[in-house]
Amino acid sequence: MKPLKRMTKQRKIILDVLQSTTCHPTADWIYEQARKELPDISLGTIYRNLQHLVQEEEIQELNYGSTFRRFDGNTGLHYHFVCRSCGQVMDVDMPVLRDLNGEAAQVVGGLVEDHRLEFYGICRSCLDKNQGIEGKKECLT
Repeated sequence: MKPLKRMTKQRKIILDVLQSTTCHPTADWIYEQARKELPDISLGTIYRNLQHLVQEEEIQELNYGSTFRRFDGNTGLHYHFVCRSCGQVMDVDMPVLRDLNGEAAQVVGGLVEDHRLEFYGICRSCLDKNQGIEGKKECLT
């Protein structure tokens, strides 16, 4: 069992921001939201506290390459959909395929403890707008 880190005011606000949205925000978006509560908070403090929260398994880090890191306040096993047009990341409300770990373990001949699954495509909003692959949008909530 790992020792618990102290829940600082900054860390609590960051966690509250993440748990109050389903948009899987970037650190920059979290920074803008946290500044509403703590105007003097720095972006460096945001990054340090996000790493602490990930290490403590209070949040998930979704890393989609060097320029596409997002964070999720929902630590339960669930799947994500990533829009190739606007960049939005959303939860997929469907049952988790728990047998997938066992099936993969049989194929690799080892122990599979967990899995992460993302779906990629074009979200409903982009399809409705016929937006194509132009701009990326950030969290709106």
